[in-house]
Amino acid sequence: MAKLLYIHIPFCDSKCNYCAFNSYTNLNHLKKDYFNAIKKQFLNDVEKFEIKEFETVFIGGGTPSTMHISFYEKLFKLLEPFLKNTKEITIESNPNASYEWLKEIKNLGVNRISFGVQSFDDDKLKFLNRNHSSALAIQTIQNAKKAGFENINLDIIYSTALDNKKLLQNDLKIIDSLPVTHISAYSLMIEENTKWEKDYSKRKEDEELEIWFIKEIKKRFNQYEISNFGKPCLHNLGYWEHKEYLGIGAGAVGFIKNFRYYTQTNVNEYIKNPTHYEYEYLTNNDIKKEKVLLGLRSITGFEENILNKEEKKRVEILINEKKVFKKEGKIHSHDFLLADALSVYIIS
Repeated sequence: MAKLLYIHIPFCDSKCNYCAFNSYTNLNHLKKDYFNAIKKQFLNDVEKFEIKEFETVFIGGGTPSTMHISFYEKLFKLLEPFLKNTKEITIESNPNASYEWLKEIKNLGVNRISFGVQSFDDDKLKFLNRNHSSALAIQTIQNAKKAGFENINLDIIYSTALDNKKLLQNDLKIIDSLPVTHISAYSLMIEENTKWEKDYSKRKEDEELEIWFIKEIKKRFNQYEISNFGKPCLHNLGYWEHKEYLGIGAGAVGFIKNFRYYTQTNVNEYIKNPTHYEYEYLTNNDIKKEKVLLGLRSITGFEENILNKEEKKRVEILINEKKVFKKEGKIHSHDFLLADALSVYIIS
């Protein structure tokens, strides 16, 4: 059975104030060595887990668009034997990538691109420490379409201290004018190991504004997961359907059968030994809990037959309360935001 493939690129041109990802601005001298490391890990993993092909590929970061096209030429030569029936290849990009880079990456076989726009308001972009302007983001998205991309995602952040209806409405108005097929909308989180750690003044607590903004997005794009709207990303759907995946690169995570494996997050250490993993073994109950939670937070739902007798009784109560519904043997949620509470209730 085909697996999913995630490849992590930890390099960035600049570090955003809110970013907690495994990404670095001071390690660009390691890019060549990094390719050799991911090649070693990839060849090890496909042999170890007997993988013949990948259903989807997602190249994330960090900022994959910081890598020269020659890096991806070598990467796709490595991946080519495993991509015969691949349905979707996504790459993340800053909205400052050149038209030439976009055209070349498209020619290599990438058919979906995800831009970390976050906003079209220049003051908000400075506040977030983004390294692009609104005008540059608009131009880059238009260039992606010109380069042949039919599947274009934008990441948008809301609930920052600067947000109000006028600002967010203007963002949506600009999105309406662009060839965008998907929106990933994230409420700002103040996380550890970021420039904004413990500074909650950067976030606006306004539930009414959040609900309004999500409703406005839903007028434009179908919601298929808590934070995702539009033409579904097949790779992400695979995660929510609890499919198996390889995680390649520093700080990447893989999931095979009943265990997860974690690579080293330190890029130097990863380069020295890219096949050193930590393992997390999952019980049957752990896997069931994850299938229920992931299914309820998205359109995928979960198979009712994975539940025991008592859990099925609780589902019937939720069906009567119109919290969930049953369709073709699967249980689905009416409201993805209730996924955590519902899953805890079903499997207590």
